[in-house]
Amino acid sequence: MTRLDIRYLSSAEKDLLGIYEYIRHDNPRAAGAFVGKIDRAVGRLAEHPFLGVVPKDERLAELGYRVLVVEKILVFYVVKPPVVQIRRVLHGARRFAFLVE
Repeated sequence: MTRLDIRYLSSAEKDLLGIYEYIRHDNPRAAGAFVGKIDRAVGRLAEHPFLGVVPKDERLAELGYRVLVVEKILVFYVVKPPVVQIRRVLHGARRFAFLVE
């Protein structure tokens, strides 16, 4: 498969910034390192776009979502060649039914 482009939607960018700010409050160095870890994991989707799992939620699965797990963070994305769209980046404890409402 050809290498795909990775595109963060604005909602995912806001999510990442929120994660960074939350961690930065206690540990600025850890905040940058953790967001970097997420970004490196997402970067692997360029060559392996189906690395993430199909979500258990039927509606999300029908919409073509996949989920990449990075520690306690869930990266919701859709593969639309030539692009992998990163749609949301959420803590796993968060409810995410709003994605399909």
